[in-house]
Formats: sequence, structure tokens, C-alpha cells
Amino acid sequence: MDRYIGIDTHSESCSVAILGQSGKRLRQCVVETQAKVLIDLLEGVPGDKHVCIEEGQLAEWLMEALAPHVKEMVVVQPQEHAGRKSDADDALALAERIRVHAKGIYVFKPTTQYRPLREAVRTYAVATKEQTRAKNRFRALLRARGVSKLDETLYAPESRERWIKKLPPDYRRRATWLGEQVDATTRAQLVAESWLLEEAKHLPDVHRLKTVPGLGNVRAAQIVALAVTPHRFRKTRQFWSYCGLGIVTRASAEWKHSSTSGELQRVRTKVHVRGLNLNRQPLLKSVFKGAATSVLSRNNPLRDHYDRLVANGTAPHLARLTIARRIAAATLAIWKKKEDYEPGKHTPPKAA
Repeated sequence: MDRYIGIDTHSESCSVAILGQSGKRLRQCVVETQAKVLIDLLEGVPGDKHVCIEEGQLAEWLMEALAPHVKEMVVVQPQEHAGRKSDADDALALAERIRVHAKGIYVFKPTTQYRPLREAVRTYAVATKEQTRAKNRFRALLRARGVSKLDETLYAPESRERWIKKLPPDYRRRATWLGEQVDATTRAQLVAESWLLEEAKHLPDVHRLKTVPGLGNVRAAQIVALAVTPHRFRKTRQFWSYCGLGIVTRASAEWKHSSTSGELQRVRTKVHVRGLNLNRQPLLKSVFKGAATSVLSRNNPLRDHYDRLVANGTAPHLARLTIARRIAAATLAIWKKKEDYEPGKHTPPKAA
């Protein structure tokens, strides 16, 4: 006896809908957003319980709290609604979605695997973003007052005063404050990076991925923390799409009646490329694009491949994308096979 449960979650309340195997509505209620209350509710439902919730701020916590008490629990990306919308309707839609196993985007939610590393990577990402913002604010003030020939020395505490003195007196106090903010975010970023490296050095998967060209300690740790396991991806194309390196194409009118037999036959039509997929993990996209940029700065088989592509007429930014996809494919392969990177596999065979 299966029961399909949709939970529309909010910070203070959760709307719950329970459906039977035939889709009959068995129960609908609203409870407080507390782990014990939700667990008690689930334990009072007979049979095998299948729970569906939407991706959001509470999704990871709910997955950890409720997954041990149900047979199946999935997290899905929210869908756009047309017309009427309410919490009760959303809960019913979630219950129906898991009952019929509807197509859609299902979000992978690890519970405790790599938890310390994942928290370190999240902290490092926030610290790096805040440091960049602080530097941009300070630099923007100098640019706004016509200060030219800016370089990295303006961020160093020992040389910053020289730059501040180029501003009119009314702006110097604000510039000093922004400079102190740069110092604070820089210290926080160093602490976050140290924490990330401390967590990463104990993990064999991180050391294995570091052998891939363009991947160092930080990038390898970010890949492991965000992807968690390579076996989520059955094919390389799925990993490319997750990383934002999947190419979106569109085609139409692919079947037409044959002029001889009158039967429908597939014909070659022009396939339109619409760019890279937008539904992706943005940090992983940044990791592999950064790895490609690093690889292209020195001589190696991947740099040779890039040069051949450009020489054959490929635009440089598309050739760089190809290198990023090759690095991502190699990363997934060696992670699955638990082997180190072999440069020879990225060298084309010589013609006989």
C-alpha cells in the first residue's frame, strides 16, 4: 500500500497533501515547520510513503530529517504556475508528481557525505565573492574621481594611502573605510581557503582530481564537494549539462512524406544552436572554464588541440569551450575509474 505525500514548505508552516495509489485525495492539512511534527505526521500514515518537496532553503534540512522515515523522498525544482495558485494546490501537485513519476528536474541532495568539505567550499565561495565586491567598491570610488593607472597595489594596506591621497579631501574618509573592508574580507577569505585545504587534504578523490590539467587544490575540492559522486552521471553529456557546458540545439519539421512511397521519412533539417544550457551549477562552470584558461597558458596536448581548432577556423571562445568540455570529461572518467590522469589519452594518434 503506497502513499504519495507532497509537502509545500515555508518558514513557519507546511501544507501537506496525501494521495492514494489511484490518485484519490486521502488527507490534506497544515502543520508547523518542525522536524518532530512532520515526523509524527509521516509515522501516522500507513504503508510505504513517497515524499516530494520543492528545492529551496529548507530542502536539505528536510531531506536529512525526513528521509530515514520514508521509503522514497525526492526534491524537485519549482515549476511555473499559470492561473490559480495556493499552498494546498502546490502540495497536491507535488504529491501527484511523485505518484506518476512525472518528467522534470530532480535535485540531488546528499545528506552527510562530504559535509565538512561542502561547508568549507560554501564558505570559501561566499568569502571570495565578498572580497571581490569590497575590492570593486574601493576601485570604483577611485575611478569615479578620475584616478587612472590603477593596479593591484591599491589593495595592499602599506601602499593604499598613496592612492587615497589622490582623492579630494571629502572622499578620503570613505575611501579609508572601504580599504578597511577590503582588509577584513581578505583576512576572511584566507581563513576560508585554509579551512577548505584542511578538509580537502584527507580525501583521496581530491588528490586524484588534482592530476587533471588546470585543477589545483581548490578546484578539485570544489568539484568533489558539489558533485559528491561521479555515478550520478551515466554519461559525459549529463555531467556537461550539470556544469553548464551542455550545448542547447533546436530543430523542427524533421519528418516529411516521401515523394515516392508516400511514407513518413526523416529528413535532414538545419539544427539551430541556442548556446549553453542555463540550468546548471554555476560554480562548476566557473571551475572548468578557469581550468581551461589555465591550461591554455602553457604547452600541453590540450593547448595543441586548441591551436588546431583555431587554425581550422573555430572561434577562440568556442575552442576554449571545447577544452573545458574535454577537461570535464577527463575529470568524470578518472573519478569513476579511480585512476590518475594520463596525458597520452589527450594526444591524438599519429597518422600511419
